[in-house]
Amino acid sequence: MTRACLLGVLAGRPMRGRGWIKALRQDEARQVRARIAELERDLMAATPQGRHRRFEAGHELRNAKFRLERLEECIAQIPERAEH
Repeated sequence: MTRACLLGVLAGRPMRGRGWIKALRQDEARQVRARIAELERDLMAATPQGRHRRFEAGHELRNAKFRLERLEECIAQIPERAEH
């Protein structure tokens, strides 16, 4: 498991188990997926949006996709059980 995976969750907080961390990351990934879907709907909607608003939405969409990719990598590295 990478150190970066844990730092965002554990900085200044008591240690938690792998399952708790993985569940937290999975929940965060679900939220990011929902935001991605919302941004994609907004960009494809027939409602007129200003050029700047479309640019902002596109920028946020790229960032959300990047964040989701990193979360999925992090989740994949967290084992289901502690290895002995």
